Amino acid sequence: MSRFENWRANMTPWTPEFALKIGAAPILPENSCYRPPSWPPPADWVVSEDSEGNPLSRWSDPFWDFSAWVGYSFKLHFAGGGPGRSGQPLRPQNQHLMRLLTTWVMWGPDSRKAWRSLLHTFYRLRRIVALCDRENILASELYRFPKVIEEVPKLYSESDRSLILAELDRLLRAKERLGFVLVDEFGLCSISKAFSETDDVDTEQTAYIPPRIWTYQIHRLRECLDDFIKHEQQITDCFNFCVDAYAHNFGSLEACFTYEGDRDALLPFCEDEKIGRRLSGMKFYGPFELTAKRFGIDSLIDKWISGSMTGILLKSLSSYLSLVQHAGMIYIANFTLQRIGESAALRADCLVWEEDAVLGKILTVCGETTKTDPDSDARWPTSPSVQVAVKAMTGVAKLRMRCAEENPKVNCGKEDIENPYLVHCAFEPWSTAPHAWRSYSTRSNLASYKVLLETRYPRLFDPAQLTITKDDLEIALKLTPNLSKNGAFEIGNIWPLAYHQTRRTGAVNMFASGLLSDTSIQVIMKHLTLEQSRYYGKNYSRVRFNDERERLTVEAKYEVLAKQISALVDEHYLSPQGEKRKQEIVVNLLSTRDYNELVKAGRKGEVSFRETRLGGCTNRTHCDYGGIESVARCAGGDGHEPCREAIFDSTKRNSIERQLEGVERRLKEVKPGSPREIALKSEAQGLRNYLNVVRN
Repeated sequence: MSRFENWRANMTPWTPEFALKIGAAPILPENSCYRPPSWPPPADWVVSEDSEGNPLSRWSDPFWDFSAWVGYSFKLHFAGGGPGRSGQPLRPQNQHLMRLLTTWVMWGPDSRKAWRSLLHTFYRLRRIVALCDRENILASELYRFPKVIEEVPKLYSESDRSLILAELDRLLRAKERLGFVLVDEFGLCSISKAFSETDDVDTEQTAYIPPRIWTYQIHRLRECLDDFIKHEQQITDCFNFCVDAYAHNFGSLEACFTYEGDRDALLPFCEDEKIGRRLSGMKFYGPFELTAKRFGIDSLIDKWISGSMTGILLKSLSSYLSLVQHAGMIYIANFTLQRIGESAALRADCLVWEEDAVLGKILTVCGETTKTDPDSDARWPTSPSVQVAVKAMTGVAKLRMRCAEENPKVNCGKEDIENPYLVHCAFEPWSTAPHAWRSYSTRSNLASYKVLLETRYPRLFDPAQLTITKDDLEIALKLTPNLSKNGAFEIGNIWPLAYHQTRRTGAVNMFASGLLSDTSIQVIMKHLTLEQSRYYGKNYSRVRFNDERERLTVEAKYEVLAKQISALVDEHYLSPQGEKRKQEIVVNLLSTRDYNELVKAGRKGEVSFRETRLGGCTNRTHCDYGGIESVARCAGGDGHEPCREAIFDSTKRNSIERQLEGVERRLKEVKPGSPREIALKSEAQGLRNYLNVVRN
């Protein structure tokens, strides 16, 4: 028996630290796919389920499908190759090794906590396994072939180098439990040395959009949204007329999605009038452009959507509705600094007005963040102007929901019907082939900003307005000095807009304003550490041209911190652990320090106070929970004791009571047993725990 066959045959029971830690996955410990039953896992172990809880993928399958959990098409391909697959095919033994690696990074002790992170890790590791396959060796034997290891650094770009090194190091430390080693210590040294020898320039950071171009895209997106709202009634009437026409010819709206006969003979909008006259009782309206003119939306569609050789088609109406949804999504991302996936996952009820004792009413966007700081009920403070985007997107979503809820293949739930996603695919009976329908819970993958502008909606922006000028490039280079190294950012070129540029541009502008603290920006951007936020704002001071202002801003940050810590002696600050614990915190933070000493200690990171929704946090180290988006862990809403580092501020009582009312209201609307219900219940209990402390 070979070494490979030997350890493959030896299966050991799981340990409690093996578990699925991706917070967005609707899986509970009692689910079979929550953790592998043994190591290695058995071939028939169910690794994923569909939206109804039925087995979707098993461990030995050529790919694992997690689309029902993620919310959009998400598959991890082990076999590779095949029609439409660019990944190199792998031999069965290397497929098996790749499954083990994936199981470790998904369910192991140090497993990924977000889908995107898992996907990137998977494909970074698969490159190495594919390299081994090309060289006709097992990935578990790679460490014996130094010449092959020398090829590994060529597989990765500058941005991936530190990530793959860290991943290989984690796997090396787990070699005894994993059962094999991918790259040993000598191999890691070789790879690291090769990386350092080619690191002659800084990694290019996401570009900062020059103000002129940023302003233009905002105005144009807003114009698109305003146009929809201005013509919303006409669009609604036209849409419903077309849906009714289909329902009449097919017999019912549901039949439009299930009919398997000759569909062309039933189409109510087409060029050939003979088709409409062949079948008695059918209604025929000729080319759709006539209907668009009848409802007064032909010029609107022509303004925003490129027509075909035969004029405005019925699919042009669907393209226009999708444009409105995408324009709203990008508009919201510009004003919230959300990752584009977060903006794309918002639902119709995402806008929430919060009451602040000092600032009054504040508009926030409520949604899910799943990358570095997972939270199913996160908040982003935003501009009231995003109400326009949500209103327009909701109008489109409700139109399309009329079709989606009648399509048995889409399988809409009650929550979906009452509170639809703001961005989704077209559900109109004329929009796609009957076999292509999929569950509402699985959303389409987002096209890039560039694809939207150049391919799908070329009339959204004027290329002349996006052309880079000398002034544009000078400003951009101040924020990203090595921006032009790839040749895309040059005078006379079209600025290559990307979703993430809106996020970095907003971060830079916030840092440059001097109005927000670093920690506030960290909260808005949903970063785990200040270093992440500061990286986004790198070179931000160059947009201000004022070193003195920068110095004063940094100095003020630590003065505010010192004042917050000094105020902890006030009676309105309480510890959920009792008065004794509060005195311990006060002594630890204040000791004999005066105000100036506190300022100095803050600069050195020796003391810390961060305001939260419940009061404050005195934790000086990294915290996974935050206390802003969710207070469940801080106040013991998850069933554990409240955090020892938490401080409650009784002056926030009225705000917390309103928040509890809002959470309880949302609890009545969510699906029982769903991850959102679990998160909201924990949040509600945490808020009740706070109120119990401050009332007593």
